[in-house]
Amino acid sequence: MNKIKIGGIIKNAHLARISVMGVPDRPGTAAALLTAFGQTAINVPYIVQCINQDNQDYIVLCVDRDDLETAWRLACQVQQALCAETVTFDPRVASLGIFGPDFRERAGIAATMFAALAAVGINIQSISTSISTVSVLIQADRLDDAVAAIQNAFELP
Repeated sequence: MNKIKIGGIIKNAHLARISVMGVPDRPGTAAALLTAFGQTAINVPYIVQCINQDNQDYIVLCVDRDDLETAWRLACQVQQALCAETVTFDPRVASLGIFGPDFRERAGIAATMFAALAAVGINIQSISTSISTVSVLIQADRLDDAVAAIQNAFELP
Protein backbone atom coordinates (compact mmCIF):
# COMPACT_ATOMS: atom_id res chain seq x y z
CA MET A 1 0.00 0.00 0.00
CA ASN A 2 1.27 3.45 -0.92
CA LYS A 3 1.54 5.85 1.99
CA ILE A 4 0.25 9.39 1.70
CA LYS A 5 3.15 11.84 1.50
CA ILE A 6 3.05 14.70 4.00
CA GLY A 7 5.35 17.65 4.54
CA GLY A 8 6.10 16.90 8.17
CA ILE A 9 5.01 16.80 11.78
CA ILE A 10 4.41 19.72 14.14
CA LYS A 11 4.29 19.04 17.87
CA ASN A 12 4.18 20.83 21.19
CA ALA A 13 4.47 18.75 24.35
CA HIS A 14 4.33 21.62 26.84
CA LEU A 15 0.68 22.65 26.73
CA ALA A 16 -2.26 22.90 29.11
CA ARG A 17 -5.86 22.73 27.91
CA ILE A 18 -8.59 25.06 29.15
CA SER A 19 -12.20 24.32 28.20
CA VAL A 20 -14.93 26.91 28.58
CA MET A 21 -18.18 24.99 28.37
CA GLY A 22 -21.85 25.85 28.00
CA VAL A 23 -21.66 29.48 26.91
CA PRO A 24 -24.79 30.96 25.33
CA ASP A 25 -23.95 31.45 21.64
CA ARG A 26 -23.66 35.11 20.80
CA PRO A 27 -21.19 37.46 19.10
CA GLY A 28 -18.09 38.35 21.10
CA THR A 29 -17.68 35.21 23.20
CA ALA A 30 -14.31 34.20 21.81
CA ALA A 31 -13.21 37.83 21.65
CA ALA A 32 -13.88 38.36 25.37
CA LEU A 33 -11.92 35.30 26.40
CA LEU A 34 -9.00 35.82 24.05
CA THR A 35 -8.79 39.55 24.79
CA ALA A 36 -8.24 38.71 28.46
CA PHE A 37 -5.39 36.39 27.49
CA GLY A 38 -3.89 38.83 25.00
CA GLN A 39 -3.87 41.67 27.51
CA THR A 40 -1.67 39.57 29.78
CA ALA A 41 0.59 38.38 26.92
CA ILE A 42 -0.61 34.76 27.07
CA ASN A 43 -0.25 33.09 23.70
CA VAL A 44 -2.99 30.69 22.61
CA PRO A 45 -1.52 28.37 19.96
CA TYR A 46 -4.57 26.09 19.70
CA ILE A 47 -8.25 27.06 19.61
CA VAL A 48 -11.37 25.08 18.73
CA GLN A 49 -14.92 26.34 19.15
CA CYS A 50 -18.17 24.58 18.40
CA ILE A 51 -21.88 25.03 19.06
CA ASN A 52 -24.14 22.27 20.37
CA GLN A 53 -27.79 21.66 19.52
CA ASP A 54 -28.87 23.93 22.40
CA ASN A 55 -26.93 26.89 20.94
CA GLN A 56 -24.22 26.73 23.56
CA ASP A 57 -20.58 27.36 22.70
CA TYR A 58 -17.74 25.12 23.76
CA ILE A 59 -14.29 26.66 23.48
CA VAL A 60 -11.21 24.49 23.88
CA LEU A 61 -7.87 26.25 23.86
CA CYS A 62 -4.31 25.60 24.86
CA VAL A 63 -1.71 27.73 26.53
CA ASP A 64 1.87 27.02 27.47
CA ARG A 65 1.91 24.93 30.63
CA ASP A 66 3.85 27.68 32.43
CA ASP A 67 0.96 30.10 31.78
CA LEU A 68 -1.77 27.79 33.09
CA GLU A 69 -2.23 29.39 36.50
CA THR A 70 -2.71 32.89 35.08
CA ALA A 71 -4.80 31.66 32.14
CA TRP A 72 -7.02 29.61 34.45
CA ARG A 73 -7.60 32.60 36.70
CA LEU A 74 -8.50 34.79 33.70
CA ALA A 75 -10.84 32.15 32.26
CA CYS A 76 -12.62 31.90 35.59
CA GLN A 77 -12.96 35.69 35.74
CA VAL A 78 -14.46 35.79 32.25
CA GLN A 79 -16.70 32.78 33.01
CA GLN A 80 -19.30 34.87 34.82
CA ALA A 81 -19.42 37.57 32.15
CA LEU A 82 -19.89 34.89 29.48
CA CYS A 83 -22.48 32.99 31.55
CA ALA A 84 -20.41 29.84 31.01
CA GLU A 85 -21.55 26.72 32.85
CA THR A 86 -18.07 25.40 33.60
CA VAL A 87 -14.39 26.01 33.03
CA THR A 88 -12.08 23.01 33.23
CA PHE A 89 -8.41 22.39 32.59
CA ASP A 90 -5.91 19.63 31.93
CA PRO A 91 -2.34 20.63 32.78
CA ARG A 92 -0.60 18.04 30.58
CA VAL A 93 -1.66 17.91 26.95
CA ALA A 94 0.24 17.98 23.69
CA SER A 95 -0.65 19.07 20.21
CA LEU A 96 0.35 16.98 17.24
CA GLY A 97 -0.14 18.08 13.69
CA ILE A 98 0.73 16.98 10.22
CA PHE A 99 1.16 19.38 7.35
CA GLY A 100 1.63 19.34 3.66
CA PRO A 101 0.62 21.09 0.52
CA ASP A 102 -2.77 20.48 -1.02
CA PHE A 103 -4.43 18.70 1.92
CA ARG A 104 -7.74 20.09 0.73
CA GLU A 105 -7.31 18.24 -2.55
CA ARG A 106 -6.35 14.83 -1.11
CA ALA A 107 -8.91 12.60 0.55
CA GLY A 108 -8.12 10.32 3.47
CA ILE A 109 -5.43 12.30 5.26
CA ALA A 110 -7.36 12.93 8.47
CA ALA A 111 -8.78 9.41 8.49
CA THR A 112 -5.29 7.92 8.10
CA MET A 113 -3.97 10.05 10.97
CA PHE A 114 -6.85 9.24 13.28
CA ALA A 115 -6.70 5.52 12.50
CA ALA A 116 -2.95 5.47 13.20
CA LEU A 117 -3.51 7.06 16.61
CA ALA A 118 -6.43 4.75 17.42
CA ALA A 119 -4.34 1.70 16.50
CA VAL A 120 -1.93 2.51 19.34
CA GLY A 121 -4.69 3.40 21.80
CA ILE A 122 -4.34 7.18 21.74
CA ASN A 123 -7.51 9.13 22.48
CA ILE A 124 -8.03 12.37 20.57
CA GLN A 125 -9.30 15.16 22.81
CA SER A 126 -9.81 17.76 20.10
CA ILE A 127 -9.33 18.16 16.35
CA SER A 128 -8.44 21.27 14.37
CA THR A 129 -7.82 21.52 10.63
CA SER A 130 -6.86 24.07 8.02
CA ILE A 131 -6.13 23.99 4.33
CA SER A 132 -2.71 22.48 4.97
CA THR A 133 -2.78 20.97 8.49
CA VAL A 134 -4.58 18.43 10.62
CA SER A 135 -3.91 18.86 14.35
CA VAL A 136 -5.07 17.02 17.45
CA LEU A 137 -4.79 17.35 21.20
CA ILE A 138 -3.71 14.27 23.11
CA GLN A 139 -2.32 13.43 26.54
CA ALA A 140 1.25 14.72 26.73
CA ASP A 141 2.65 11.40 27.96
CA ARG A 142 1.53 9.73 24.70
CA LEU A 143 3.24 12.18 22.33
CA ASP A 144 6.21 9.93 21.49
CA ASP A 145 3.85 7.03 20.71
CA ALA A 146 1.73 9.30 18.55
CA VAL A 147 4.70 10.59 16.59
CA ALA A 148 5.87 7.01 15.96
CA ALA A 149 2.38 6.05 14.76
CA ILE A 150 2.29 9.00 12.35
CA GLN A 151 5.77 8.20 11.06
CA ASN A 152 4.62 4.65 10.38
CA ALA A 153 1.38 5.69 8.67
CA PHE A 154 2.66 8.42 6.35
CA GLU A 155 5.56 9.02 4.00
CA LEU A 156 7.68 11.79 5.45
CA PRO A 157 10.45 13.78 3.76
